[in-house]
Amino acid sequence: MFDYSFAHWLAFLSAAVLLNLSPGPDIAFILGHTMRSGKRAGFSALFGVWSGACLHVLMAALGLSAILAASAVAFSTVKWIGAAYLVWLGIQALRSGGGDGLITAAGESLPVARIYRQGILVSLLNPKVAIFFLAFLPQFVVEGAGPAWAQLMLHGALIIVVAAFIEPPLVLLGGRLADAIRHNQKIGLWLDRGLGALFVALGVRLALSSR
Repeated sequence: MFDYSFAHWLAFLSAAVLLNLSPGPDIAFILGHTMRSGKRAGFSALFGVWSGACLHVLMAALGLSAILAASAVAFSTVKWIGAAYLVWLGIQALRSGGGDGLITAAGESLPVARIYRQGILVSLLNPKVAIFFLAFLPQFVVEGAGPAWAQLMLHGALIIVVAAFIEPPLVLLGGRLADAIRHNQKIGLWLDRGLGALFVALGVRLALSSR
C-alpha cells in the first residue's frame, strides 16, 4: 500500500511545489486580504482556499471532476459562475472607501467567517482547478500501490500539505507589511483599488478561458 519509488516522490513533490508557487486567483485572494487587513484575515482566506482545494481533491477521487471535464455545458456553467463571482468581488473592492468594502480596514473586527466562505468559493468555482486535479493526480497512480481513489486522495492531500509550507510564510510577510501601513487609509484605499482591479482581470481571464 502506497509503495512508491524515490523518483516518484521527487517528481510529484517538485510538481506540487511549482503548483503552489504559481500565481492565480487563490494566491491573489490570500495575499490581497493579508495586505489589506493583516494576518488574521490572510489566514482566514488561506483556510478557505484550502477547504475548497480539499473539495476538489474529493471530487477528483470520486470521479465527479470527470463530468466537468467531459461536459461542455457543466464546464461553461461553473466557469461563468466563477468569473462572475471574481468580478463581483473586484467591484466590491473598487467601490470601497479604503475600509468599508470587500475587505475590512486593518485594526477593525474582521469578518473572518465571510472571508473563509469567500475563499472556498474562489477555489471551488474555478473549473480549471478541478480539471487540473483530474489530469494531474492520475499521473501518479501506480498499479499495485493501492486503490486508485486512495492514491488520488493521498496525493491530493499532499499538495495541500506542501501548500502549508509555502503559503503561511507569505501571509506572515504580508501581515508585517499590513501592520506597517495599519493607520494609513490612503494606502488602504489604493490596496483595495489594486485588489479590485486584479480580481476583475482574473474574472475576465477565466471567462475567456477554454478547456
